[in-house]
Amino acid sequence: MNQNGKKQRLPLAALVAGGLAGLANGFFGGGGGMILVPMLLGRCQLEPRRAFATSVAVILPLCMLSAGIYWLRGGLDLSLALPYLVGGLAGGFLGGKLFRGVNILWLRRIFGAFLLYGGGKALLGW
Repeated sequence: MNQNGKKQRLPLAALVAGGLAGLANGFFGGGGGMILVPMLLGRCQLEPRRAFATSVAVILPLCMLSAGIYWLRGGLDLSLALPYLVGGLAGGFLGGKLFRGVNILWLRRIFGAFLLYGGGKALLGW
């Protein structure tokens, strides 16, 4: 429901963005946010802070689903994942706390740098 009490239709761009993010997470074991944030900024026209925050909210259940599938198929060793989970929780907490204080231009630059780094790793094997 929107503010006027009318039923809203889910925009096609939102469905496509979510679908591509889920596909990336399931296929590559992650990376859905790298697809989702640019789509939320561009096609879905969200303001940058809202796009980053929305991406995190969407990625959580996608990651849980992907991890569950990997675990059921025997591809996930939870004992190996635990140290990364602890570090990831600490980093996620710190990032969430610092998020509001970082200039949006720097958030975009940092995100872009991660995209370039990931692309370089994938394409060039850095």
